[in-house]
Amino acid sequence: MSIGMKRGTVYLEDHQSSWEESAKTVIADIQTALTGLDADVQHIGSTAIMSIKAKPIIDIAAAVNDLDEVIARNEKLAGLGIVFRFDERPEHLLYVKGDFEKNTRTHHIHIVSKCSEEWKNYLCFRDYLNDNLSIAREYEKMKLELWKKYADNRIAYTDAKEAFIRSVTAKARELYKDKY
Repeated sequence: MSIGMKRGTVYLEDHQSSWEESAKTVIADIQTALTGLDADVQHIGSTAIMSIKAKPIIDIAAAVNDLDEVIARNEKLAGLGIVFRFDERPEHLLYVKGDFEKNTRTHHIHIVSKCSEEWKNYLCFRDYLNDNLSIAREYEKMKLELWKKYADNRIAYTDAKEAFIRSVTAKARELYKDKY
């Protein structure tokens, strides 16, 4: 078991404590590169949900006040192995870390605006699944079924999870409305 997966593929592994350690290391690197930007950087995604299987790619989100200030630090981030991939959507920058020669990704870093809906969604979804084991298991079951169907098509795998994620996130947002 390890961290990282070839781009475009899907497989799931049992939760590993090494995922949290890897997240902490990369979060520290991001905080160093973004010093002075008052960035809130957190481990998100399935590897941050303690009770379920996940793709061995660590998802991290950072909330900042000014995305242009982050872009201005692309060289500093690249020096830490964190490479700007693209403006994924408005108010969302995607960075990746991994072995680029082997087309493998170990980390996806999502940088969004503070107080954005996306930021709140990331945190609410993670916290809700960690707080509700039965829902987390339901999510895991769906992911296992989709893995069998889309092992070589990560886009289809991700798209097929969207309705579940939206539904759970809506419940979580209501539950945690005073928290985030």
